[in-house]
Amino acid sequence: MAKRSSLFIRVVEGKNLPAKDITGSSDPYCIVKIDNEAIVRTATVWKTLSPFWGEEYEVHLPPSFHNVSFYVMDEDALSRDDVIGKVCLPLDVLAKHPKGYSGWLNLTEIDPDEEVQGEIHLLIEILGSNVARKLRCRVFEARDLARKDRNGASDPFVRVRYHGKTQESSVVKKSCYPRWNETFEFDLDESATEKLCVEVWDWDLVSKNDFLGKVVFNIQGLQTIQQEEGWFRLRPDKSKPRVDEGNLGSLQLQVRLRDETVLPSSYYQPLVQLLCQEVKMGPKDGKIPLITLIDETTTAECRQEVAINLVKLFLGQGLAKEFLDLLFKLELDKTCEPNTLFRSNSLASKSMESFLKVAGMQYLHSILGPTINRVFEEKKYVELDPSKVEIKDVGCSGLHRIQTESEVIQQSSRHLQAYLGELLAAIAKSVKMCPANIRATFRQLFTRVEEHFPESKHKNVKFIAVTSFLSLRFFSPAVMSPKLFHLREKHADARTSRTLLLLAKAIQTIGNMDTAASRAKEVWMAPLQPTIQQGVAHMKEFITKLVDIEEKEELDLQKALTLQTLIVKEGPLFIHKTKGKGPLMSSSFKKLYFSLTSEALSFAKTPSSKKSSFITLSNIRAAEKVEEKSFGNSHVMQIIYMDETGQSETAYLQCKCVNELNQWLSALRKACVNNTEMLCSYHPGVFRGDKWSCCHQKDKSGLGCDKTRHRVTLQEWNDPLDPDLESQLIFRHLLGVRDAMREKYQELMLEKRENGLSQSEAPENMDGPTRLFHVLQDLEDAHRKASIANKDKNCLVELQT
Repeated sequence: MAKRSSLFIRVVEGKNLPAKDITGSSDPYCIVKIDNEAIVRTATVWKTLSPFWGEEYEVHLPPSFHNVSFYVMDEDALSRDDVIGKVCLPLDVLAKHPKGYSGWLNLTEIDPDEEVQGEIHLLIEILGSNVARKLRCRVFEARDLARKDRNGASDPFVRVRYHGKTQESSVVKKSCYPRWNETFEFDLDESATEKLCVEVWDWDLVSKNDFLGKVVFNIQGLQTIQQEEGWFRLRPDKSKPRVDEGNLGSLQLQVRLRDETVLPSSYYQPLVQLLCQEVKMGPKDGKIPLITLIDETTTAECRQEVAINLVKLFLGQGLAKEFLDLLFKLELDKTCEPNTLFRSNSLASKSMESFLKVAGMQYLHSILGPTINRVFEEKKYVELDPSKVEIKDVGCSGLHRIQTESEVIQQSSRHLQAYLGELLAAIAKSVKMCPANIRATFRQLFTRVEEHFPESKHKNVKFIAVTSFLSLRFFSPAVMSPKLFHLREKHADARTSRTLLLLAKAIQTIGNMDTAASRAKEVWMAPLQPTIQQGVAHMKEFITKLVDIEEKEELDLQKALTLQTLIVKEGPLFIHKTKGKGPLMSSSFKKLYFSLTSEALSFAKTPSSKKSSFITLSNIRAAEKVEEKSFGNSHVMQIIYMDETGQSETAYLQCKCVNELNQWLSALRKACVNNTEMLCSYHPGVFRGDKWSCCHQKDKSGLGCDKTRHRVTLQEWNDPLDPDLESQLIFRHLLGVRDAMREKYQELMLEKRENGLSQSEAPENMDGPTRLFHVLQDLEDAHRKASIANKDKNCLVELQT
């Protein structure tokens, strides 16, 4: 049994932000931190006080985190970025909203005394006889303290206060991982109600000392247990009254915390087997399909999530094509008008959309990537709508003239035709690049629609059924918002965004097979009409080839794919290239192209060069961040691994931004999830000269001064399938709609009896829904027993402590 926590975060938009630039505007972006550690950074939205981001992230993390914070920043090219304000959501607030927190929150000013982080290791004990008792506080060490100095560290010391007396420790210079090992004693006053306060400060020679956090102990409670030892989280100083800082604007967020208790695989087997059996059998006369019941009781609010969980479950069972084919048949049975086929957000539509993203993201990147990059790099002004055309000067060497509206539209049409032609050519050549399971699924869809609408007047419907997913729900959204499909790291500016929108509209028109209705909506798209008509013909030819895949070819392609070593992540990184005792400077980093597979991390000089195996994944012991002060650069990670001789080695790799850093760390951690000898601690600094830069320890091979974070990962479309977690998520959803399913089931059974189609109630003839209710009850009982056992275990641990 394992407990897994995930945090879904959607940074929607901001409004009424203050202007930070002399232009009267700002360039806002958002940094999301979990317990003061930056996890993601949104793209910058330029020159606006009401930015829209619409970015979604899911973070897997230990259930012991304390809060999630959102810092809105203003990007500056020539100076340090300005902090506009922050929003903080503590764990207890998120726990009160099991369905998620959603809404607008006002930004607050940054208070230095509240920007604390880290933990301190203490031993508090009461000594002596009843006559002269002593209160002893032993301060061992601290970790991950806030960095208050320009060198990326602090100069921490401890101040211990009790009953009007204060004692201070020595100062540890340039360290956020100080070790003191100092003891402080006070005369214990039995009648006093004053608490023991342990404060950590950053010493400054000239300016005022900076507060780093505090821990407060109730002495009366301590007298019962006599001593208390452990790592204690440093708390902010909230004793000062808050001053109204004025309006800093607000942020719209959606945040949902979910804790899942995942049972061993054997508990989920009855549920998985039942679902697989339903998919294999398909609809049977006289019986109510279980998938139909799930479809009709799943609300629009959670349909996307249920769809992705079902798709991943059946992908893991090798039944994704059969599952989607069943949904196609059920959807077609409800459809009389071909124009409405797969146009709603039904379970079939959402499942197919999710399937394309999970199985086809690499294919999407190879098709769209070159054209999208070209649009971003060229930044050409493109507009076809006469009401939006901006007349501008053209020419050079002082010979300027004003372009006419028709000239702008004509020029824009040429640009768009070039982009669209390039994209269509890439699609036409991509049949063999398309994953076999996607081709086979489209073949099933094509065949089902052709059987359902055999009339000659509906000859385009089978093609539109394919393009309704491939063009309208996959290619077009990715062209319109490349950042959300990981095609680009940043959002497009206004000019590029308009070009992408017009290009996406053209793809949608081609996907709709250029119907009269689509042409009538936006007549100003007429200049693209010749290219669109040609694109429709090419798209039909492409789809005909795409679905022309035999069962044997499908199996051969899947077998070949299984034998390949799939690339989990790849891209350019900077590696520290020296192993000597010289200074570790940023200039000592060399740019190489890295590839992470399920077997090893390798590198080459260029993407096309022959790769050299670098680190075998089974030898990795930790993948963690490095302190900024270590190399004078941000976004450096370290990979601790064992070499061929069994010696511990560390590779330092620099990324270009915080998102890339966290994505690489996440990918490495997930690839090493089955490694049994992962470290529990590490050094976030480097061993320079004769000591570690982080904690100043002189033992190079000693225990690290900070805890590793193996369980903090980001959700990605290409994540390895986790059958137990997907089963648990499906179980939890079905349990939540069980009553609605029962009502719907009884309603459908009544209809069947009225139509003379009632079935035997013998156990061997139980239909899927009836068996499902038994399986859900068994799983619910297993969870209840596991919860009771876990509580008993926790109580035992508390008593022993």
